[in-house]
Amino acid sequence: MSDRPFVRQLSVFIANEAGRVSEVTGLLGDNGINIRGFSVSDTIDYGILRLVVDRPDEALAVLKDAGFTVREDAVICIDLPDHPGGLANVLRIVAEAGVNIEYVYSLVSTFVVINVADVNRALHLLGDRPVRLVSQDDIAAIGR
Repeated sequence: MSDRPFVRQLSVFIANEAGRVSEVTGLLGDNGINIRGFSVSDTIDYGILRLVVDRPDEALAVLKDAGFTVREDAVICIDLPDHPGGLANVLRIVAEAGVNIEYVYSLVSTFVVINVADVNRALHLLGDRPVRLVSQDDIAAIGR
């Protein structure tokens, strides 16, 4: 690839059905593999779960052994400065070089965004569980 550092990303192709993301993440957890970042995109029929994990070789083997179709890609990971415009400045460098950015997602945060079909129902279900729900005010307070 390159003499510069890159990160190995696994893309897992899954049916767009309830429980499929949970199945993959549970399988990794059961095998002691820690997810450092992820992204899920979908179409009507299938989804792509993109993962950055602590042990990609083992994750790849575990997922393939379980019958999942998995692709590995080299991606760039950047430690962004935590100030307004930090992301924009980095993306501008890439754009000005004429390199197309296909997607971006964050890593290593314990805050995750979940888009669901019924937000109110999901909030109600999670409200009775040992899950800390994050508010917009919590997001605004990061780094203060």
